[in-house]
Amino acid sequence: MITRRSFLGSLSAVSAGLAVSDALPLKAFAKSTAASASDVTKYVKIAIGTGGHGHTYPGATVPWGAVQLSPDTGVKGWDHCSGYHWDDKTILGFSHTHLSGTGAADLLDFLVVPRVGAVKLAPSEYQQSFSHDEEVSRPGYYSVKLKDSGIFAELSATERCGVHRYTFPESKSATIMLDMTHLIEGNPQKVNWAKVKVEGHRMVTGGRSTQLWSPGREIYFAMEFSRPADSIQIFADDKPVQGETSNEPRLKVVAHFHTTAGEKILVKTGISGISTEGALANLKAEVPHWDFDTVQHKAHQAWQEALGAIQVETENTRHKEIFYTGLYHTMLAPTLFDDVTGKYAGMDGKVHDLPAGLHNYSTFSLWDTYRALHPLYTLIAPEKVPDLVNCLIREAEQSPGGVPIWPLQQKETFCMVGYHSAPVVAEALVKGFQGIDAKAAYKVFRKRAMVDDYRGLGAYRKYGYIPCDVEEENASKTMDYAYDDSAVAAIAKAAGEQQESEQLHKRSKNYRNLYDKETGFIRPKYTDGHWAGPFAPNAISVSRKWRDYTESNAWVTTFSVQHDPNGLAELMGGKQALEKKLDDLFSADSTQPPDMPPDVAGLVGQYAHGNEPSHHIAYLYNYAGVPEKAQKRLRSLMETMYDNKPNGMQGNEDCGQMSAWYVLSALGIYPVDPVSATWDVGTPLFDRATLEVGNGKTLTIETKRSSADAAIVKSVTFNGEKHEGLTFEHAALAKGGKIVFEMV
Repeated sequence: MITRRSFLGSLSAVSAGLAVSDALPLKAFAKSTAASASDVTKYVKIAIGTGGHGHTYPGATVPWGAVQLSPDTGVKGWDHCSGYHWDDKTILGFSHTHLSGTGAADLLDFLVVPRVGAVKLAPSEYQQSFSHDEEVSRPGYYSVKLKDSGIFAELSATERCGVHRYTFPESKSATIMLDMTHLIEGNPQKVNWAKVKVEGHRMVTGGRSTQLWSPGREIYFAMEFSRPADSIQIFADDKPVQGETSNEPRLKVVAHFHTTAGEKILVKTGISGISTEGALANLKAEVPHWDFDTVQHKAHQAWQEALGAIQVETENTRHKEIFYTGLYHTMLAPTLFDDVTGKYAGMDGKVHDLPAGLHNYSTFSLWDTYRALHPLYTLIAPEKVPDLVNCLIREAEQSPGGVPIWPLQQKETFCMVGYHSAPVVAEALVKGFQGIDAKAAYKVFRKRAMVDDYRGLGAYRKYGYIPCDVEEENASKTMDYAYDDSAVAAIAKAAGEQQESEQLHKRSKNYRNLYDKETGFIRPKYTDGHWAGPFAPNAISVSRKWRDYTESNAWVTTFSVQHDPNGLAELMGGKQALEKKLDDLFSADSTQPPDMPPDVAGLVGQYAHGNEPSHHIAYLYNYAGVPEKAQKRLRSLMETMYDNKPNGMQGNEDCGQMSAWYVLSALGIYPVDPVSATWDVGTPLFDRATLEVGNGKTLTIETKRSSADAAIVKSVTFNGEKHEGLTFEHAALAKGGKIVFEMV
């Protein structure tokens, strides 16, 4: 039996994922995967986020799995970052790696294309039409009918393997093609190298390196068919290749079959970041059989255990569907990236052996996920926290680029500003997680904070801010470095470096150096100290030289003081001044300049819920002394920024951060400053929620309402005693207990 503790701790269970929208017919579960009354996977609607700009994928994966086996409907344009978009009418095929909700694009490795008829090598010719009416998605399983060929495709996954089951019509010209040129942007020139080897009539192995968002990353595979192919061809640049191997960069492999009506051919693929031998070892260890139903059953079990960490009670099915789909999204990244042998590809390009019991991970969207996703793990997946944090420390030690920024398959993308692996590590240390070497952590983060001249850090240390004539995105970088100073100060304290901790804590107040009391905004400043202008608070570029803010403007950036909200209130002139500024933010004209990125979405005034820098802002009303305003605003955001439809998400999902905001806010708590090890009080959405918080302990959050739409907190009790204040200590919640909110 898979227990939640063993699953989260070792990631040894297998699982696969998918969901449905209102338009998708939810086929009956097989008896082996029957959903019981307590099985919350039935509320997961993975179609949420596949429309609009959510950039999520609908395919099969397991919690935090290395494989995301999913259909690709397109590869061009911003809304194909995940390879799939709800509005598309054709499917290219099914590839094994995908990003969940990112604003940049990569992966889509090893596209498998089942067809009948003449061999078609061009995507415009081998794509096939489909209908959402014949598409099924649920955690552990995906299926679709390919109309042009009549093939019924089913997908499932283990941690490191994808398993396909294709039901063919009768045909003398059935094929299964592997397209090694397939990748986002549709540009095969971005394949640095590729190699394939046909090993008999049932096995193909190989790998490739690509040059996209994650430059020079390498990925390998071992693919096996459930029965011998009649023949297997290799094509390079769409021309037949003689022999059983090829090292050309633009390769395709076509396996030919004669099929009978209703014949099922399975394809199972192991992947590895190291070698084809590693991929084959993963395949043999995780799927030594040809039982597709067993794979999907175990996948479903894994999701049932993982999502069962939180049980909510409400009569509002829409809220439940949004919540559990959001919880599902929070478990799609970071992704496992090691082999069953315990070996992994390091950030230094070398192969390493993992310490016993640990894993290696990829896909850390840290600028986004430090805010709510990683804090959520400290509550409901505490067993994973040291593993993830130790991975970040190892990456910092190995990477020539320094501490992790946005690592993807052991290459650094350097995406976004700041270095927000620091708050993830600091939060774990402050919250007392064991098995983390604070001294090793401080060594690598001290270098970044104190020594490196990384993206304006030298100027930041010299001037106390980053001048707008020195560095782009200077205002946002100044604010992010101030927050990271606070985080590294906490790491220094945990490492016993008290003097430097105090120095960094003092430096974390540098945000004050860009606050203009005359306008009441954080704004760009030149080296000589004068303000850039003419100033417009909705502008992303004030200096006119480049963008001064990162996916933001002065309205939002002014509130980016998560580590010192009381200091921000003081700087503005007191709590009433902070309250007025927040009111002004939410009531301002929503007009954005033409050069503002599309990530800035979900506007309420100048507040942009679709972009992460806004996520803590409504909770700042607590620090202004008017928590009822926070509660009203939070309830409104939960109702208007999320829906149970494909286009049900404002902005990109961003590897779980958009969903983590909803999950935590719906529970009634949120970390304005994760490093503080405190949870800010919000407004709970459910009648009752029960959280497994580790070591067999549970935290229950009960809500007593005067009416169904009551959103204002009248009083709070914790373990039977009246709770004063607007925060909870993490240590108290981690011990379990019962919170009761009385709402009016």
